[in-house]
Amino acid sequence: MALIDLIQSELSSSFEATPPEIVAVRLVAAIILGGIIGVEREVNSEGAGLRTHILVALASCLFALIVFEMLADQTGKSSDPLRLIEAVTSGVAFLAAGSIITSGGRVKGLTTGAGMWMAGAIGLACGVGNIPLAAMAAGLAVAVLWVFQHLSKRLRKIGK
Repeated sequence: MALIDLIQSELSSSFEATPPEIVAVRLVAAIILGGIIGVEREVNSEGAGLRTHILVALASCLFALIVFEMLADQTGKSSDPLRLIEAVTSGVAFLAAGSIITSGGRVKGLTTGAGMWMAGAIGLACGVGNIPLAAMAAGLAVAVLWVFQHLSKRLRKIGK
């Protein structure tokens, strides 16, 4: 019974800053909102699609939640929440850079990289509890992707 008590104690003490129900809502919101951008990328057969955007948003949300837990457990430790944003931004930028390819004087994957960066920001917003902001950003991101994709095609036809 000691092992079961230890496991139960560990699980119940893991949510000092944010209740587990709120954590679940934030994580699911990050999955849904990151997925909205990922669906658009998937429909357009881009390299980083649904799963990638969901994982970027989910990871970013998790990092934000971890910071809250770290701040709640201030037993002589110092933490700077702004460093979280810097870390997520640079980590996602690294992933996004891997999706960008230059071939024959053309750059491909830049929009997908920007979408992954947006998914990271959306995940952070969900993680800190600002789901309405994340939802507005996801909606606007998809609107920009859809509207400007069609506009870009028309502009390329005019330019030829």
